[in-house]
Amino acid sequence: MTSDALTQARAAYDDFKARGLKLNMQRGQPSDADFDLSNGLITALGETDTHMDGLDLRNYPGGVAGLPSARALFAQYLDVKAENVIVWNNSSLELQGMVLTFALLHGRRGSDQPWGRLSDGAKPKIIVTLPGYDRHFLLLQTLGFDLLTVDMQPDGPDIDAIERLAAADATVKGVLFVPTYSNPGGESISAEKARRLAAIQAMAPDFTIFADDAYRVHHLSDDQQDTPVNFVALSRDAGFPDRAFVFASTSKVTFASGGLGFVASSEDNIRWLSKYLNAQSIGPNKIEQARHVKFLQAYPDGLEGLMRDHGRLIAPKFKAVDETLRTELGDSGEYATWTSPRGGYFISLDTAAPVADRVVELAEAAGVSLTPAGATYPAGQDPHNRNIRIAPTRPPLDEVYTAMQGVAACIRLATEEYRAAKR
Repeated sequence: MTSDALTQARAAYDDFKARGLKLNMQRGQPSDADFDLSNGLITALGETDTHMDGLDLRNYPGGVAGLPSARALFAQYLDVKAENVIVWNNSSLELQGMVLTFALLHGRRGSDQPWGRLSDGAKPKIIVTLPGYDRHFLLLQTLGFDLLTVDMQPDGPDIDAIERLAAADATVKGVLFVPTYSNPGGESISAEKARRLAAIQAMAPDFTIFADDAYRVHHLSDDQQDTPVNFVALSRDAGFPDRAFVFASTSKVTFASGGLGFVASSEDNIRWLSKYLNAQSIGPNKIEQARHVKFLQAYPDGLEGLMRDHGRLIAPKFKAVDETLRTELGDSGEYATWTSPRGGYFISLDTAAPVADRVVELAEAAGVSLTPAGATYPAGQDPHNRNIRIAPTRPPLDEVYTAMQGVAACIRLATEEYRAAKR
């Protein structure tokens, strides 16, 4: 490349910056149009709807596992039986934190000691995927786990690497990852890899699969969909019935602030978890659970119909990202490569040169807010300085096109600056 390329890239960037825009592509939030699909949730219960499943929704009794109708509904969502599910309050991440905390304090079923009091003062380790979800890293490190990392591949986590890590060290207590339409790349684990993971021969007898299946039903189209796996059944069939905990929520199905989190596992694990939940809570919000049951049962074609409507709103935004990047940067990989997922909430972009932090800096100065460079790596440190998570779901479609034109201009300029400095 010549200095003309840098001059042209600078001019294009300056032209975009001069527009004085203020656009946000930073967080994976639903749009107002997505929320509007579920506005009926607010009035799903009338003044006389005070009972469900023979329980008074206004009173304490009901148990910590959730309303039977809610358990049945979300058991179908996760392809398990109702007795394999606990439906809690609005955050599946909270449920993940609870399960991990109880394992630290007490050990999980099959543990010979609490994870937080291992022999010789060793710290427990959890395997995570890279690039990955920043809140997973934060949760695990805040609880005191050491992180071991493996690459996320097009068909899911690097299972060979997981097998090596788990077989070599009894303090490796599990793996936490997003199995369907992962964050940020949108990859889904294959059936073959899922079977291998469920049957893994780990040194720790209580090695655990923590599957954050947040985007299990978040397909972008009806005809091209990744098939979710059932880790509860796979683990049982592999001879490790208590190995898997599968988490999900309705945070991006109904309302982010007023959804339901739920977890599936073996019946013994559900009793184990219920014991500790019962010690700290009389039970979850039955009103919210009943509201979701009535709303989702009344929605045309139920939950599947609602998710089709979400897909119709979100798919054009993913297409806008791909089309704009191809138009502005080409598809040779000279400036960047990116994923084209069939579902989920994110696109993972890798710059060809180690300039991700510069791209984010330039974008911010030009009025486009992006997820911080490195956010998809533990402690926010991407050793390659290449990965940027793109979150197209929140802005209106026209803003996605505009923002990605700006992102492309930033990538070109940052890359040409780097190349010029290297010459």
